[in-house]
Amino acid sequence: MERDTVQRYVASLEQVVRSTHLDLRGTMIQFQEYSQRLTTDRAVPPGVITDIRKIYMGIHDQLTKIKGINQLLENRYRQYYRRDHVRDREILEFGALSKKLYTRFESLLQEIEAKGTLGENEDELEVCNRHVSSQWFRSRENQTILLGNLRSLYELDYIYRTGPGVDTERKRRLIQDKLRSLSLFVLSGEGGVIDTLESRMRLREYDIKERYAKEELRGALTHLREISAAEVEGVIKRYIDSRDVPSLKCLLLWIQSQEDLGKETLGSADTILKEMTGGEVRTLRI
Repeated sequence: MERDTVQRYVASLEQVVRSTHLDLRGTMIQFQEYSQRLTTDRAVPPGVITDIRKIYMGIHDQLTKIKGINQLLENRYRQYYRRDHVRDREILEFGALSKKLYTRFESLLQEIEAKGTLGENEDELEVCNRHVSSQWFRSRENQTILLGNLRSLYELDYIYRTGPGVDTERKRRLIQDKLRSLSLFVLSGEGGVIDTLESRMRLREYDIKERYAKEELRGALTHLREISAAEVEGVIKRYIDSRDVPSLKCLLLWIQSQEDLGKETLGSADTILKEMTGGEVRTLRI
């Protein structure tokens, strides 16, 4: 019985490592996005500098958490678990890359301060980012994660890469055929209904949600396999209480690349939503 208890404990620790690793991967995408914004050629808003330092500390905390659990597993429970060497190597690479990017950041910051191009507000940043024609999220952090996920969509791996029964050939075919995608969603309804829905909704590691307004909740679902519109609608409907359905509108937009964010249909999302009736769920392919 004690052996079963230990195995369950070890399994829970391994799940924490898997979850933290996936969070770390998303944070690294965000960190690279922010690091690329910093140049000596234009004014840099102080908020960006603060964000970069905050994200870097978050990466450090995630790496420390993973390292601590791995040391515990290695020292006390080695016989109960099997190391994922591919994951361990990626975590080490993340650590090295984050240090390299942060060192570059500090060096550039010194040059920027010497040139006196440290901005007083974030207007300059918005001007520099106008090549992104559609801001699906108001939060700069969420928008950055969305763009990073789109760019890395076919690099993201499955959670259980090395487990028994994994069809490696099928995984390779899925990636080559570009069957992965994102579904942007917007749920509109009375503020109280959206409050309840937001508190109830628990998304996965690669997904995003944001309270866009009092009566609107937006998000993005990442699909690492081919998925039908009915399946995506089913994911959303699981979070909706039957009593809320008559007042809620749900618009889903299926996209596969960053270029899709600039297409006319996406820009018309608000207009389409206003034309919908309560209880309607509509899925559009961009």
